[in-house]
Amino acid sequence: MDDKRVIKIIKKVMPSVVSIAIAEKLEDLKKQFPKDFNPNIPDGTADERGMVQTGGGSGFIVAQNGLILTNKHVVSEKKAEYTVILSDGRSFPATILSRDPINDVAILKIAIDGLPCVRLGDATKLELGQSLIAIGNALGIFRNTVSVGIVSGLSRSISAQAEPGAPPQEMRGLIQTDAAINPGNSGGPIVDRDGCVVGVNAAIVSGAQSIGFAIPVNAARRDIDDIKKFGRINRPLLGVRYTMIDEALAKKMKLSVTYGALVMRESEHDYAVVPDSPAAKAGVKEKDIILEINSKRLDRDHPIVDFLEESNVGDEVELLVLRDRKQFPVKTTLTERK
Repeated sequence: MDDKRVIKIIKKVMPSVVSIAIAEKLEDLKKQFPKDFNPNIPDGTADERGMVQTGGGSGFIVAQNGLILTNKHVVSEKKAEYTVILSDGRSFPATILSRDPINDVAILKIAIDGLPCVRLGDATKLELGQSLIAIGNALGIFRNTVSVGIVSGLSRSISAQAEPGAPPQEMRGLIQTDAAINPGNSGGPIVDRDGCVVGVNAAIVSGAQSIGFAIPVNAARRDIDDIKKFGRINRPLLGVRYTMIDEALAKKMKLSVTYGALVMRESEHDYAVVPDSPAAKAGVKEKDIILEINSKRLDRDHPIVDFLEESNVGDEVELLVLRDRKQFPVKTTLTERK
């Protein structure tokens, strides 16, 4: 893109980009540390209510009535208070309407109408080498920061930290870009040459340079539609924790198949099958292997989460289950994930 086009796009999109300030109670922060550890929070940092600013992120306005899209990890602390700062400097307390249980996106609301909002594009039409512009609150300090790059990869699946210090999480179907995405950029928009948002800045790879990832905006469209229709994100639940099987895992665990989803807990404190969930009602047990859902084979490229992404609450599904080398079908109905 030439300079004039980039400048035109930035002027068009920037009024819809917001900064998100995160504040927590000082006494709650101190409880997070061992008794013999001093978190070294400077005197005078807390305000008259005992609140301390602990971080920041980015977001963008998707509806004139104050709906704002950001990353789930930006607003993950349930005890924190969140303030949205508009591009003109005005600030408003934010209400968290919903955190997506599958994708790293969340929707906020501020009490103001008539706001400028972005146009949402279609990430499925992106091509390698296509120019992109990332906008956000870099490092939580530099508001309205812009970087330009290209689409470096599509449909990436990575285990990444959304922020330094955050636990790794599996992220699928991502847009890879060399546009600079820094901590604090999270939740900001990445836009195409038409000024349409095609992704939500989500992750950086620690130790790598010029490698950033964005969640395709298509994954958030359904969330926005759900909020407008139901007032919350209405996603289906099957109720199993699992790991996808490949040849290496099959060999390591001496499994009889090289595909499917092995039902297993992530730790001793987890459930492999969530009690009273659709999977539990269907009789699925830990160490079962779910081979198919509705006759569609499950494998590394087609995990359960992708199937649920295309399903709705109330859908009846048939699972093909492998247990003790015997296959059998079971039916159940997907319920709403809380």
